[in-house]
Amino acid sequence: MSTAPAARLMPVRYLQLARAVMAAIAAALITFSTVHSAQLGVSVFSGFAIVTGLLTLMAAWSVYPKGRRGTALGLGVLSIIAGMIGGFPPIRTVTMFFALLIPWAILTGVVELVDGVRSRRAAAAGSPQRSEARDAVTVGILTVVLGLALLLVPGQYALQYYIAEAHRHFTLTGTTIAVGIFGGYAAIVAVYLGIAAFSPRAAAPQQDAAASETPTTEPHPGGAR
Repeated sequence: MSTAPAARLMPVRYLQLARAVMAAIAAALITFSTVHSAQLGVSVFSGFAIVTGLLTLMAAWSVYPKGRRGTALGLGVLSIIAGMIGGFPPIRTVTMFFALLIPWAILTGVVELVDGVRSRRAAAAGSPQRSEARDAVTVGILTVVLGLALLLVPGQYALQYYIAEAHRHFTLTGTTIAVGIFGGYAAIVAVYLGIAAFSPRAAAPQQDAAASETPTTEPHPGGAR
């Protein structure tokens, strides 16, 4: 008696591509902005975190099977909460930029990194899950590095300098550096996940699994057919 086949889940490459697009949009908004202020940084991060969190929550059911949804749910909830906090314009200050991005980056980075390490150990060599785990480890490390890098940037830092060609004085602030770091992080993640989404992967051994579930016909004890 055969059982009904389980519903086919979407490949993880769709989630990676969607995350890459959102990271690319965030990187573009920061790169092409003339003023890297705290207001810009928090607003861009807010939209990036909310949409990425929603995509991850939807992927918990459409991409991951039972038993592997906990990490996606945790990442989605953390990102949505951080994004919603940054969605209030009155609190988009320098202090809020650092207070919001640093915990988000360290928490989500550690969660994704730990999940990737565990999945890599459990996955068989050459399986699609092993490639997915490797990508999770890389993105987790990049996100943790973002949080640590922002910890090293003094928020009240200000450097006055003069450019003779422009006949103007300029000020390099800690906020400018921090927002630029976030934009660079988003650009790197966009490129990495975009490449990962379009990279060929080994096919899952579905035929072997189906063959092992097919009942074999044993010879009659009375003799050969």
